Amino acid sequence: MNKPFITIAIPFYNAEKYLSDAVRSVFAQTHQDWELILMDDGSTDKSLEIAKSINDPRVRVYSDGKNKKLATRLNEITKLAKYDYIARMDADDLIFPEKLEVQLHYLLQNPNIDMITTGVFSVLNDLEIEGARGDNFENPTFIDLLTRKYGVTHASLLVKKSWYERNKYDETLAINQDLDLWLRAAKHNDFKVKSISNPLYIYREEDNITKAKLIKGSKNSREFIKKYADRYEFKLIFKSYLKTLAIHVLDFSGNLQKLQKHRGNQDISDSIIKTYKKALFTIKSTKVPGLDEMKTI
Repeated sequence: MNKPFITIAIPFYNAEKYLSDAVRSVFAQTHQDWELILMDDGSTDKSLEIAKSINDPRVRVYSDGKNKKLATRLNEITKLAKYDYIARMDADDLIFPEKLEVQLHYLLQNPNIDMITTGVFSVLNDLEIEGARGDNFENPTFIDLLTRKYGVTHASLLVKKSWYERNKYDETLAINQDLDLWLRAAKHNDFKVKSISNPLYIYREEDNITKAKLIKGSKNSREFIKKYADRYEFKLIFKSYLKTLAIHVLDFSGNLQKLQKHRGNQDISDSIIKTYKKALFTIKSTKVPGLDEMKTI
């Protein structure tokens, strides 16, 4: 029996430094029955030029010249997707060659699950490994999500299109759109997700650990707690303020970037490093029609 096709979506904004790597990792997939939607969000660099250079009928590029932000673009992608499974990824990240094959196999074997995510390699901008993390869990509760007991790696998800059609992103949110969506879905008992610990997503996190981003994330979490929590509200808000205080202390002491290393909770053995380097070699060696004819940015 032929396996289903997958829609892969990469929304991008001024990602000229990394977009080629992301696209190349899609072309390196062992599961080759896919379409790739490249969704421009009003880039002012050469990102759109890179996207349009790709010469493959499976690739569609969309650009309206507007900067509508991520949540709006993700909702648009659901409407544009041709196929019943949607995988999204960030424009500065990469995916392991076997990622989609592994995820699709699980969803086909477990029809009660709507989405599956994976563990990640946390890397610097030059793709040097900083850590790896991932958990095995299934169907976290609303409180599990609210208290961050389990984290769902949003960019590594493979999701049934029908789920996205039932559950839309809140387009008024600038950050944490995914957590908001998970919480709303979980409130309605519509968050059937599986997480596997295998690190099949390569996540560039070097620029994510900033004081402003971390404080804004904590503030946003408090707003979610006030919006969605019941009797747990005061305790969770107190913990959130403690987290904000810790961010200030780490920043003042010059240790904020140490959080980058602590985000990986798995031992990086020689075998894991070898697996990572093999995947990276496969991705870098993969040809992309049209893209490889461009001059190096």
